[in-house]
Amino acid sequence: MLSTGNRTLLKVLFISTPVGPIGSGLGGGVELTLRNIAQAMQQRGHQVSVLAPASSVLEGIEVISVSGVPQPTAQTQERQSPISFPGNSVLANLWDYARQIQHRYDLLLNFAYDWLPFYLTPFFERPIAHLVSMGSLTDAMDQMIAQTVERFPGTIGVHSRAQAATFSFEERCRCLSNGLDLSLYQFKAEAENCLGWVGRIAPEKGIEDAILAAQQAGVGLKIWGAMPDQRYWQTVCQRYPEANFSYEGFCPTEQLQAGLGRCRALLMTPKWVEAFGNVAIEALACGVPVIAYRRGGPAEIVEHGKTGWLIEPDCIAELVEAIAQLDQIDRHTCRQQAEARFSMQAMGDRVEAWLAQILRMSSE
Repeated sequence: MLSTGNRTLLKVLFISTPVGPIGSGLGGGVELTLRNIAQAMQQRGHQVSVLAPASSVLEGIEVISVSGVPQPTAQTQERQSPISFPGNSVLANLWDYARQIQHRYDLLLNFAYDWLPFYLTPFFERPIAHLVSMGSLTDAMDQMIAQTVERFPGTIGVHSRAQAATFSFEERCRCLSNGLDLSLYQFKAEAENCLGWVGRIAPEKGIEDAILAAQQAGVGLKIWGAMPDQRYWQTVCQRYPEANFSYEGFCPTEQLQAGLGRCRALLMTPKWVEAFGNVAIEALACGVPVIAYRRGGPAEIVEHGKTGWLIEPDCIAELVEAIAQLDQIDRHTCRQQAEARFSMQAMGDRVEAWLAQILRMSSE
């Protein structure tokens, strides 16, 4: 640690999600969150290195690549699923390497929603902060996170109160919300007659509901996101042959915001409890209202009737009704709320204070 004025500058090792390389989109919102937090910390003078699967790309930030077989995603597991690792697991390799280099850093920040990092925490000499990216999914994960927060209070961070509420230890979680580099998102006062949907194209994201709602409203739907399962997408296309929707690809921020900004609204139709919903902030930053199910993090981002509409989960009729009311939403207000609540500065303040508290507690 290096002190300058009234601040202490840190050396922090971020350990990425093991489900795929940064930049692949397989890590979903975790990839964007990691990048933004790393940038926010560097802007404050802290030194950040990122330990990540091979082929990861992170401009302007030191990346230490580790090879191995990707970990299955947690959302594909059943509630009672046992802990498992593939042979030559990249998750195990990441944490073995982290153990070897831990003394170069003041603190480690874990972005993996997986059992191993929590289990290993007591065996590390440097403190580990865990930013939990999903709500309760399996009993094994719940039990391990609970043990970690009991032994190392204050080390569990979450993105929303709704996410924390899925755990029995909800009151012991540090709610950090999220933030974006809003300079990358251009405000667009006028929209084309189309809707947008952004996310990993997977069953738990509920893309079928968005397609149905757009079809019933008579508006085209543009879809952006990583596509880990081509067969699932083909099934969706076959199920709705008459619907007016198009896949726009998995795009970098510059292309995504340019396309998303032209939409009348972003639809968010998750079938599970979203921990947060970065895409909601991305939309608001472009001036795009958000129509979201009142389920998980988006309900803490969207201001009903002001920056969009919150809908009864799984109700297609309410989605269609909200689409018809979009003219009531002021796109300037959407951008203003993004700037007031979800800037990089605001997120950096929250994360910096959290890590400082963990270091203080670890030295007591």
